[in-house]
Amino acid sequence: MTHRVLVVEDERELAQMLVRLLEGEGYEVEAVHDGQAGLHRALTTRYDALVLDRGLPGIEGVDLLRRLRRSGVTSPALMLTAYDAVSDRVEGLDSGAQDYLGKPFDVDELLARLRALVRRVEPADDAEMVDLGSRRLEVASRLVLTPGGDVQLSEREAALLRILASRPSRVFTRDELRERVFPDAETDAVVETYVSYLRRKLGPDAIRTVRGVGYRMGST
Repeated sequence: MTHRVLVVEDERELAQMLVRLLEGEGYEVEAVHDGQAGLHRALTTRYDALVLDRGLPGIEGVDLLRRLRRSGVTSPALMLTAYDAVSDRVEGLDSGAQDYLGKPFDVDELLARLRALVRRVEPADDAEMVDLGSRRLEVASRLVLTPGGDVQLSEREAALLRILASRPSRVFTRDELRERVFPDAETDAVVETYVSYLRRKLGPDAIRTVRGVGYRMGST
């Protein structure tokens, strides 16, 4: 099994070094250089591990990880930092990181810690299901399994549906959904567009509009 790793590191030379290093160890690696891009990639693509710099532009590393955890992203995370204080390490771990490594770091130690992280990813995770009532979303394949057949979703359709399904009785505002699923979009209109796509694929009652507020799960 090839593990997928997302590297979010604003020092481009270091990011390139990490990509070469990890690819040499057999990982499939993507690298981005700011928190906003990291948020977008981690919300729309499934990774077996995240390697996050703490001092990121756009969205700082701790805040980035908190947003991902609130959005239901459970990929184990290794946070890299130049900060040495115990309070900084505690804050990083409390934000949802599984491990914390100071810069400069030993390459062999980083690889060992990353191996420990990906061992947390159980093989069964590839078949992780999200309950949608009479239907289920298979996370890895982005298939909605229905009595009448399977429905294929795009990455962003699946990400939007997964967030709504994480708390089916909660109303999510358009702004909140845009920030979580479409962080690169300038207006909330993209949320309405993707809600329309999901209704077209899953039925008009799949997602309910709460007038003046936003959306929640409907009858699926």
